[in-house]
Amino acid sequence: MVELLIKPIFEKALVSLELGEYCNILSFEQPKIASHGDSSTNIAMSLTRILKKAPRVIAEEIISKLQYDNNLITSIEIAGAGFINIRLGNDFYKAVLEKIEKEKQSYGRLTLGSGKKVNVEYVSANPTGILHLGHGRNACIGDAVANLYDWAGYEVTREYYFNNAGNQMNMLGLSVHARYCQTFNAEYPFPENGYHGEYIKEIAQSLADEFASKLLEENEANLKICKEKGEEWCNATIRDTMVRLGLHHDVYFNEQTLYNDGSINKLVERLREKELVYDSEGAVWFAFKKINEKLEDRVIIKSSGEPTYRLPDIAYHINKLERGFDTVVDVFGVDHIATVPDIIAAVKALGYDESKVKVLLYQFVTLMENGEQVKMSKRTGKSYTLDELIDDVGIDVVRFFFIMRSINTHLDFDLALAKEQSDKNPVLYIQYAHARICRIFETAKERELLSDEKGDFSLLTDEHERKLIRTLARFEEHILRSLHSLEPYIIAEYLRDVATDFHLFYHHCPVLRSEKEIMNARLELCTSTRIVLKNGLDILGISAPEIM
Repeated sequence: MVELLIKPIFEKALVSLELGEYCNILSFEQPKIASHGDSSTNIAMSLTRILKKAPRVIAEEIISKLQYDNNLITSIEIAGAGFINIRLGNDFYKAVLEKIEKEKQSYGRLTLGSGKKVNVEYVSANPTGILHLGHGRNACIGDAVANLYDWAGYEVTREYYFNNAGNQMNMLGLSVHARYCQTFNAEYPFPENGYHGEYIKEIAQSLADEFASKLLEENEANLKICKEKGEEWCNATIRDTMVRLGLHHDVYFNEQTLYNDGSINKLVERLREKELVYDSEGAVWFAFKKINEKLEDRVIIKSSGEPTYRLPDIAYHINKLERGFDTVVDVFGVDHIATVPDIIAAVKALGYDESKVKVLLYQFVTLMENGEQVKMSKRTGKSYTLDELIDDVGIDVVRFFFIMRSINTHLDFDLALAKEQSDKNPVLYIQYAHARICRIFETAKERELLSDEKGDFSLLTDEHERKLIRTLARFEEHILRSLHSLEPYIIAEYLRDVATDFHLFYHHCPVLRSEKEIMNARLELCTSTRIVLKNGLDILGISAPEIM
């Protein structure tokens, strides 16, 4: 909202200087040092190379063309090499609180996505096991990104792609069958590359309970039953975990669909028509080097006739683009980094707009406690699953901790901090601010201090009050920053700033122990803060408790 009120004033000045084409690089930020003002822009420094002038000279020219209400902006000064510092007036603070009061749960919502459709695909774990820590980061990032698009006015489709085709599913069937046979004969051999998780034994035991010894022969029919039972169990378990995390998907896309509807065969035909594939050593190769010298040719159909994962991945992205989405977002682990350029190149070569595909590659997670890596659960002696982490620290903590760092940063998940039941825990610190506000109103109600009398915002002149209001005003800007970079951690960090500024305000500016007029104004400031905290936590998929 700072930019909403101030940016048009500077844009008019740039237009009057015949510099309107540079309005798109005009941005504002809150100075870290209070004496530097309430907002600042480096536009003069950004224009230095373009205009071949000293930044202070450019800043003076811009300021000379500024026209503004002194009640909105009290002063504009040049600082340092050419920063333009702005001090805000009473009308600004009043406008911020009035806007939040009016929009309430809609405060922060944008309309830039109106009429546009976006598909966000996340989690997409193969139905061969249980969700682990890496899947948790994928899930929480993907869900927050989908929420961001929703807040910006887009029509969002949340999609889960599950790969139930290929050798991995055959191995699941062999693994389940081997464990099933071991329930009757402990010496029965286990596949060298089989799935060793304890859940395989659980699936196998359920088959033994249902079929007794009828499936002991290793034939196609029995392996099919084992595979289907394993897939059914894994899918149900994965969905149960996602429900616990508060996730839902609108579409569950089955990879097998691409084979059943002929998409895979049609794709190979199109590639042959464009001479983008060739046969060698019994396999079919995609000539990636032909369309991008930096890429390497890849096998897309093995000599055995089995497609490699790149072929259905390309077909799947084409499917999504042909469904009419303006943007297609993939959330992948960084181990997919070599695959992404191939998919993008293939999409472009086939005539689709590759700019519509946005890929988020997140770094991996290490579970830490007291400075040491945690590999095993102390309760079970097995590797940590996402369900177990939820049991240990709670849903809100899991979601916040997976989101609170940039996706480009390796995440050390501090288990001791996550279990901390104090304001040292960052998510509890934010939630406590919301609960404290709710308690203020409960106390005011008990003391019969609440009234319908509207607060006079001009009475909010203390620097702690004004700093809090300035921070609340930047909610929309942080949503935009987070959306443009697809980095939910920006919202998480912003909410910590809101909580910090509120706690400082609370300790320095008594709410219920002040004079009536000031109390009413501060209560309305508390209301605005509660709204921003709640809306921001909603974007992250985290609850805003009223009691803690």
